[in-house]
Amino acid sequence: MVWAHSVSHDMIHWVDLDLALSPTEQFDMRSCWSGSITILPGNIPVILYTGIDSNGVQVQNLAFPKNISDPFLEQWEKSPRNPIMTPPQGVAGDSFRDPTTAWQDPDGKWNVIVGGLINNEGIAFLYQSEDFVTWTKVEHPLYSSPGTGMWECLDFFPVFVNSSNGVDTSVVNPSVKHVLKISSFSNLHDYYVLGTYAPETSKYVPDTEYTGKSTDLRYDYGKLYASKTFFDKPKSRRILWGWANESDTMEDDIAKGWAGVQVSSEADLSYPYCYWYLLGFNLASS
Repeated sequence: MVWAHSVSHDMIHWVDLDLALSPTEQFDMRSCWSGSITILPGNIPVILYTGIDSNGVQVQNLAFPKNISDPFLEQWEKSPRNPIMTPPQGVAGDSFRDPTTAWQDPDGKWNVIVGGLINNEGIAFLYQSEDFVTWTKVEHPLYSSPGTGMWECLDFFPVFVNSSNGVDTSVVNPSVKHVLKISSFSNLHDYYVLGTYAPETSKYVPDTEYTGKSTDLRYDYGKLYASKTFFDKPKSRRILWGWANESDTMEDDIAKGWAGVQVSSEADLSYPYCYWYLLGFNLASS
């Protein structure tokens, strides 16, 4: 897999550019899987993504724009420090993926979660960093739930309690609650819980537990999966991107050179550049 790259003025009409990321190094030799973008101070975007290394192990990597003055951010450079995260003890090499957009606590510390699995317990592993390059796993996960299978494509963000406006990912105060979105690899549906995040303890307590059952809260009841949100600051809204997966065979996907379609919507969450960038992953044609 690779990261495709498109650019748009309005998020409706898109122009394809060259690939942003493709397998080139030992740490992503077998694939460049999903991840997220975080905007660092100074309006510097950085990609956190899962690479499948030469041994087939899922590791987390960084990439930065090669030329920050390029309005289209067409070229990206992978960090020489990669991989920056490897599977924790007890986690299989194929069960550690999809880093989220990072959020910054009031003390300046960066946080990111990565989906994982131990003994059929879905886990949101929590990592912290002072410089966005060196990351340390927190002793406890942000959240976990026994018997729920592999969690992938996690998303974690605040929502206002009394407004439908969106809010920046790093906001933490009494006016917000936090959404943890879980993409269940067991049944390919997107679920979520709403709860309280305490930065002083790095703990998240959901109002109701995620159980892996049909009664859990879902984003959508169609084919939407592996969704991702971002905060649209100029319009104070949160936009959700999702993958509408198809039923074609793998052989057909390879012949086409692509698989699935991307859909978006403005997230109704009641309870900076001049261009928009869409970086997604697709099958590399042979």
